[in-house]
Amino acid sequence: MEQILRPVYQERASLPDTLSVLLIENQREDDPITDTFDTILFIITSNNEVPIQTKHYTDGKLKAAMHIISEKQLTHWLLVGTNKKIIDWLVLGKIYFDRDEYAERLKQQLSAEPLFGRNIKMGMELAKMIRAYNEGKIHFERKRYMDAYLRAINSLHHLARLVAIKANTLPEETVWSQMKKIDPAVYKLYEELIGSEEAVEKRLDLVFLASEFFIHNYTNEASEHLLGILNKKESWNIQELHEREELSLYSSDLEFFIEYLVDKQLIETVSVPSKNDLLFHREYRLARALKTM
Repeated sequence: MEQILRPVYQERASLPDTLSVLLIENQREDDPITDTFDTILFIITSNNEVPIQTKHYTDGKLKAAMHIISEKQLTHWLLVGTNKKIIDWLVLGKIYFDRDEYAERLKQQLSAEPLFGRNIKMGMELAKMIRAYNEGKIHFERKRYMDAYLRAINSLHHLARLVAIKANTLPEETVWSQMKKIDPAVYKLYEELIGSEEAVEKRLDLVFLASEFFIHNYTNEASEHLLGILNKKESWNIQELHEREELSLYSSDLEFFIEYLVDKQLIETVSVPSKNDLLFHREYRLARALKTM
């Protein structure tokens, strides 16, 4: 199949926006890494207009898939971790074309840092955990226990993912199986919530108390990515932060996370004059105390 595909990838390699061309061959007939295809032609392009392009080929016996992925889309997948086979393609793929050693450098980075974008991943999970915790606590205080229970499950799920990431392990769909080995205490907390014979009110009280402890313990490390960006200039308005490409991964949790860090005095607010004398723009900066550390 490789020989038959040669004209296809040679044509792609001749295009100025093609960064790398890799070939991945299946190891078994039902290989999930190649989506059961015999061969994957993985092409990375700097053209971000169309993030994903796919074509399927066959020579009558074997089948192949060509995936043209934009650099921006690839980075998004690596940071968010929603397409795990991409890492397999990068690690296992045979490089046929590599402009400025783009794929080779990615391979080396993944080898040195198996969990690509560890800091931002931790920040995203902590932000989601805090939101679920806060919403759950409100439901709990209003005695809406089933709503609180759902938020507690969600909060623990993000805690488990955060713990896995801290341990340089990519969270899997079966993250609770991972927790048995990585952090039995976190797994025990989850087990108590879903399996204990205690009244749901008592179980929730325990989970929210423990969650508060974990949030406190992980805040400094998990906020390093966001605080590092804030430190790049004197102050930022919220729109500027939303427009930072890597911060867009926080999605709707960004503003909530910022306000949490303001409350914890890791971020300071700055009042900037606006056209209205009675109103000020609210901007954000790294806390002065952190700048002097």
